[in-house]
Amino acid sequence: MSRSLRHGALAATATAFAIVSLSACAAGNNAETLKIRPDNAATSVGSIKVQNVNVITQPEGGEDGPAVVAATLFNEGTEREVLEAITLPGSSVQVTLQAAEGKGPIVVPAGGQVIIGGKGNAAAVIENSGEAARNGDVQQVVFKLSRTGDIGLGASVFPAEGFFKDFGPSPKAEAPAAKPSPKPSGSASGDAADEAGTAGTGAEGAQGETGAQGDAATQGAGDVPAAD
Repeated sequence: MSRSLRHGALAATATAFAIVSLSACAAGNNAETLKIRPDNAATSVGSIKVQNVNVITQPEGGEDGPAVVAATLFNEGTEREVLEAITLPGSSVQVTLQAAEGKGPIVVPAGGQVIIGGKGNAAAVIENSGEAARNGDVQQVVFKLSRTGDIGLGASVFPAEGFFKDFGPSPKAEAPAAKPSPKPSGSASGDAADEAGTAGTGAEGAQGETGAQGDAATQGAGDVPAAD
């Protein structure tokens, strides 16, 4: 190989290395390409696909309160499916389902999808989560559909933090502090007592004046000379 060809090959290699380095720098530490999302459980039965399944607990570790099941259900069939129930095998907990509209069943439309979890979406709330969901564990979740039947899979349990913050349960509500009952005013009692005392003093004064007038009248009657 001639000297000019060797120089050309080295220059091309250096240029390629520089481009790769600049691309890596441009990505940055917080670029979307470097974000790592956790693996989510997924499975399919017939025309139904169930993806992104997780059990999400309260954001603070060890805090009691409801948890939720988050998932996305796809229906590739020609007829709609109704999600009749979600169960957690091995536990006695109840999962309460609520449609995005607030009432009615959770429907997976034909050729469409339904998202469970997150603001404005359908919800699946586990009231007694402490009996079934522990952070870091894998919890069996079964989706019961009106046409397809039961679809089960293992879902990871995460607290509602970081990537799962917007899909978790509402924070546990605290009971409002009791307000102390109002105490009777001391000034009102004092005023009533003063008024009573004033009334008593007036009555005693009136009685004293009546007695004095009676004595004066008696004395005057005694001074009048008897008629002949």
